[in-house]
Amino acid sequence: MPETFAIPCVGAVIAREVGGVRCLLIQERRKPGAGIENGMLEVAAGKVRGYENVFDALRREVQEETGLRLIRIAGEENAVARTVNGYTVMSYTPFCTTQNLSGGYSIILHSFLCEAEGEPVTQTSETRNLRWMPLYECRTHLQNRPEDFYPLHINALSLYLGQENP
Repeated sequence: MPETFAIPCVGAVIAREVGGVRCLLIQERRKPGAGIENGMLEVAAGKVRGYENVFDALRREVQEETGLRLIRIAGEENAVARTVNGYTVMSYTPFCTTQNLSGGYSIILHSFLCEAEGEPVTQTSETRNLRWMPLYECRTHLQNRPEDFYPLHINALSLYLGQENP
């Protein structure tokens, strides 16, 4: 049996005040071949390409999926990179790391708290119904209907919503 490996991914928990209410950017998943995952609520996220800096990957994925430009990624300022013996390596601390242990395909997701500028597009080839969801609405929806959310984002969203006062 051939070995398989977890795919490294990054996700952006993007908060903004809209009309005096603190909100999170939430979108509906619409990825080709995603099957039952399509329609689930999620944050912008995607795969890290080989040798791609995780912060560059996060900026790319957010731009592709939302049209927004990240202006701050919490923890990026503390990342440490060095080159030794032909290797360039970087250490960083995400907000939350999540690994799926079954279902779908094997992913290790590093979620970051982010700030963005611009207005989200309404849909892309991978997403639709992008919207700023008030924290209280997101918290209630997550508590009452967690099955509506893409499983790999539930822990990061729960952690964030538990720390945030709407």
